[in-house]
Amino acid sequence: MKQTFGSRVFDVVNTALLVGMGLITVLPLLYVLAGSFATESEIATRPFFLWPERFTTGVYEYIFATPTFVRALITTIFVTAIGTLVQLALTLVMAYPLAKKGLPGRGVVLNMIIFAMVFSGGMIPTYLVVRDLGLLDSYWALILPLAINPFYLIIVKSFFQELPEALEEAARIDGASELMVFWRIVLPLSKPVIATFALFYAVAIWNDYMSPLLYITDNTKWTLQVLVRQLTSPEAANALATVDSANFFPVEGIKFAVVVIATVPILCFYPFLQKHFAKGVMIGSVKE
Repeated sequence: MKQTFGSRVFDVVNTALLVGMGLITVLPLLYVLAGSFATESEIATRPFFLWPERFTTGVYEYIFATPTFVRALITTIFVTAIGTLVQLALTLVMAYPLAKKGLPGRGVVLNMIIFAMVFSGGMIPTYLVVRDLGLLDSYWALILPLAINPFYLIIVKSFFQELPEALEEAARIDGASELMVFWRIVLPLSKPVIATFALFYAVAIWNDYMSPLLYITDNTKWTLQVLVRQLTSPEAANALATVDSANFFPVEGIKFAVVVIATVPILCFYPFLQKHFAKGVMIGSVKE
């Protein structure tokens, strides 16, 4: 099909805008990555660069040799893994029965979920609940208060409703219980939605800064995001000097390196879930 002059102009302008937006997004990441492998003097003298003049891994060697950083990284990985499993399991288990139209009280529960999706108790009431449950300074305080996302729950419920009922009925005729139908029939057919929302939950927990800031006062239980905040604050050098004393202390390089460490794991997992991601985010968008 022959393009008109207007369509060609649109394609050129659209491509230029997308390339410009891509550069705006990628260049800061490349600068941070290059800065993490540069020397302190180069970071101080060169305002912007995408490749260090002298390549060094000293900052990463310092980070992984320091218990504070390693402990924060392990804590973040642990909380993200357990939290994703808990949140995904609770979402799936709650969404499946709500997908059944004959469930008693279904309308009331759905209205409560929609209400919770629009309104929340706020920071102070949530803190009081966490405190009264004895979860302060506990890793569960980073998982349970946000265990189920109402919006994600509604989407997963809609996905379960679109599954063919004949498959479940055939399994019940063969003697399968409701739990077996859910485990053997529904979950294998739900890989796209499971992969998609596992990624959403994992990214949210990994990047969560407010929850550990509010509920964790023990610095030995800091997550990586809190440590990143401490490092990138104006008082970073003084704060870290009280935590770890060492002869080599690359203040600026550490800021770049920790941001890289906090970003790379999510970027590494995305390609493995990409094949399910496109299908999962389109759930419920097309109706026959």
